[in-house]
Amino acid sequence: MAAKTVSAGQGRKTMDQMTTPSGAAAARATDNAIAIAAIAVLIVSYAVNAMDRTLFPLMLTDVRREYGFSLPQGGLLSTVFTLGMTLAGIPTGYLMSRYSRKAVIQIGILIYSAATVITVIATGFADMLLYRTITGIGEAMQLTALLAVFSSYFSRNRAAGVGLLNYAYAGGAAIGPWLGARLLVGYGSWRAPMIAFGLVGFAMMILIAAVVRPHLSETRGGENQTIASGGAASLNNHNTIVLAILSVLFGLALYGYLGMYPTFLREHLHFAPSDAGRVMSFYGLGVLVSLFTGWLGDRFSTRLVLALSFLVASGVAALLFNGPVDFATQGALSFVLGATFSGTIFVNLAASHVKAVAANLAGRASGLFVTCVYGSATVAGYLIGWIAKLSGWTIAGNLQLVALCIVGAAVALLLRPERMAQSRQAA
Repeated sequence: MAAKTVSAGQGRKTMDQMTTPSGAAAARATDNAIAIAAIAVLIVSYAVNAMDRTLFPLMLTDVRREYGFSLPQGGLLSTVFTLGMTLAGIPTGYLMSRYSRKAVIQIGILIYSAATVITVIATGFADMLLYRTITGIGEAMQLTALLAVFSSYFSRNRAAGVGLLNYAYAGGAAIGPWLGARLLVGYGSWRAPMIAFGLVGFAMMILIAAVVRPHLSETRGGENQTIASGGAASLNNHNTIVLAILSVLFGLALYGYLGMYPTFLREHLHFAPSDAGRVMSFYGLGVLVSLFTGWLGDRFSTRLVLALSFLVASGVAALLFNGPVDFATQGALSFVLGATFSGTIFVNLAASHVKAVAANLAGRASGLFVTCVYGSATVAGYLIGWIAKLSGWTIAGNLQLVALCIVGAAVALLLRPERMAQSRQAA
């Protein structure tokens, strides 16, 4: 009887061995498919964010013509959304400690999409400035939560994870100006693209609700079997301070370009709206290097990667404002600047803020990054517009882009990568 019992047990064990692996494999395949779909949806949602962010600068000439705004006023309207991002960055980091990242992402999309649509009913400078500021609050909420999601889910390769997310910016920055210009020309009104892009944002909220699961959006890195060692126990540390300074310099340079370069093309170089949109789309295509440059940041010294990137950016910016003015050259230079600015510097700055601190401070570090970049960006458009009005576009570009990038390269050399967190495979 005992022998039969043993035999039956062995039979059950054999059946378990035959069925459990295949069932587990099917479950893993399903989980992976759900995760891939969720990641794709989050990437697309950030592409919509990028489309919304790059749209208004392209419409600025038409807005100024209708309302009679000055060049500095137009520059401020173009970049004031970053004030909202500044105000929302750090509070969003704290908000994520109380509510889910998924909810924060959805609320952020709701806020900036609604504000984009409402902009079309503005009666003057003051209320349009308010609506543009509110868009930044929503964009900061979404971006801060997404940075935390991707840097945590891809905890072994944080910069590469942020680079993957930045593919969304590449797509949005490439499609947004092109589509916005087509809608502008097709409908003969700057309001049509604003309404259309806002409606796309509302649709993304519904898609995120249906596809993204907490297993992905709320992961803290443990699911990926990695252990992070090192990193400061507070935001008050050497690397974070240096990174904050770099982020401020970067914000001034980046949004001096993004906020007013389309106006430079249309009003100084006399490009048609469609050609200006295509040049800005080349910038977005340059951001496609993000995954590779994120990998570089994970494999090599952050200090070296950032210093060299700032130097390259200064050289490209010098050519943009001092070199040939034909469409092909401006497009090629914008592509390279996109690869350098948003494709390399943005990715590695964002990831380095997270690497500089312990894992439990990832959300707050992301919030600090957003606040520093977009805090300085708040005045970037007004500043370059003011300089251009006084001294011309060439001097404005040389001061706000070329010179600041050279300073950034020098500051990057102060980083101490050996003090940043290092991830290793769990035993």
